[in-house]
Amino acid sequence: MIYVANPIYDSVFKYLLEDERIAKTLLSALIKKEVVELTVRKNEYANTVHKNVSMFRIDFGATVMNDDGSTQLILIELQKTWVDSETLRFRQYLGAQYNIEENVITPDKGRPYAPPMIAIYLLGHRVGDIEVPVVYASHSYTDYEGNKVEKGIPDPFLESLIHDSIIVQIPLLNEKVSNRLERILSIFDQRHCTDDKHVLLIDDEQYEDDAELSRIINRLMSAAANPKMRQHMRVEDEYFSVLDKTETKLMMVEQERDEAVQTVHKQKETIYNLARHLLQTGMSAETVAQMTGLTIDEIHQLTY
Repeated sequence: MIYVANPIYDSVFKYLLEDERIAKTLLSALIKKEVVELTVRKNEYANTVHKNVSMFRIDFGATVMNDDGSTQLILIELQKTWVDSETLRFRQYLGAQYNIEENVITPDKGRPYAPPMIAIYLLGHRVGDIEVPVVYASHSYTDYEGNKVEKGIPDPFLESLIHDSIIVQIPLLNEKVSNRLERILSIFDQRHCTDDKHVLLIDDEQYEDDAELSRIINRLMSAAANPKMRQHMRVEDEYFSVLDKTETKLMMVEQERDEAVQTVHKQKETIYNLARHLLQTGMSAETVAQMTGLTIDEIHQLTY
């Protein structure tokens, strides 16, 4: 049993994927294709925090090997959050990627197009009632009748307009590993946390037969022994502690505001009901206005 740094932390995750070989191992397992070449693209290692969202993202340009032996360039947007996330924030980021000139290919002959894009989400929380740890959301092409369109597919134009998604729910990772991807993702399993949540206690023997996984473990061991890395994790804890407190205060203010608005609405409705009753007794609008504090226009609207 050994101690390794917890890759759920942004600083550790960044350190892990700075090793190109490890990044290829993880991405190849996720997209089910061998990544033969990998480059980090614009907006590398960006951290975005908005209210209750901590979103860490890395943009890759990946040359992958297809089943027929051909190679293809695809874009991979890897995003990680370890608190409840806003899907709108992910959508806004992906929308921005479609507008980056670097993400457009102009062939020698033909119209420009964007390479296919795959969005990968590593989530530190569950999504609804979905009970599997990894979900693949893939697009398909059909005609009006729902028949699958196969001739001419894949088409660069169509592929550039839509993207597939891979969602990993870290809390649903378990000890029963059934494939290579789950074996790699097991390094994120938070049930291996110790009293110090910065480190995980894992059985390194289960990874000894795989050179790529051993490399991942060794790098996480290195991160755990690095004082600067431990300090970065403490800073993240402190930052989110302050963020949580701020968010709690904002929620309390919003709740008080909503309650105040509801109270005003109830009071207003009570006054409207009183005005309606007075009007029904034959009292003039001017008199009702004086008694209730409503304007003449408001009273006239009550009679419509």
